[in-house]
Amino acid sequence: MKKEITFKDSKITYTLKRSKKARRMRLVVYCDGSVVVTMPHRFKETAAEQFIQEKARWLFSKITLFKQFEGKSFAKYSYDDYIKYKRDAMTIIEKKVEYFVGKYGYLYNKISIKNQKTCWGSCSKKANLNFNYKILFLPENIQDYIIAHEICHLKELNHSKKFWKLVFDIFPEYQEGRKQLKMYSLVIG
Repeated sequence: MKKEITFKDSKITYTLKRSKKARRMRLVVYCDGSVVVTMPHRFKETAAEQFIQEKARWLFSKITLFKQFEGKSFAKYSYDDYIKYKRDAMTIIEKKVEYFVGKYGYLYNKISIKNQKTCWGSCSKKANLNFNYKILFLPENIQDYIIAHEICHLKELNHSKKFWKLVFDIFPEYQEGRKQLKMYSLVIG
């Protein structure tokens, strides 16, 4: 359902979605500037408004960022692309994972290649590494950053200072990779 909220003299139009699967509030700004709030089914609508207000600074920064790209074309990928490129992505990712885990002695369970809209990679509590097949279309240094990031979650399943120290130890240029990845996240949808 479409909703609108006024915050510091600015109107924000957003789509409010309720989900029985959601465990927490989620706020997303898409490349076209549209805003979606997903919340657990049991929450009241006022919780969404409060959440938006709490995240207003971040929200406006993302909307401003996306306005820079208005009128520019973005890569669009289909399920057929996922099927076509999944094996190639796995080949590259397995090679890089083996390099990093071999060098640093980390252990993992398995690697999966997924077709995700908002996530480049993840690491589960069971030490399963998951990667988006679109990593294949990124420059090698950004691929390395994503893989190093997820491998470090094998030791630290959080984003604490200890975690970022591990990332630095494996991939000292991680801050530049992280910065570049934000730009590619806009282009590869």
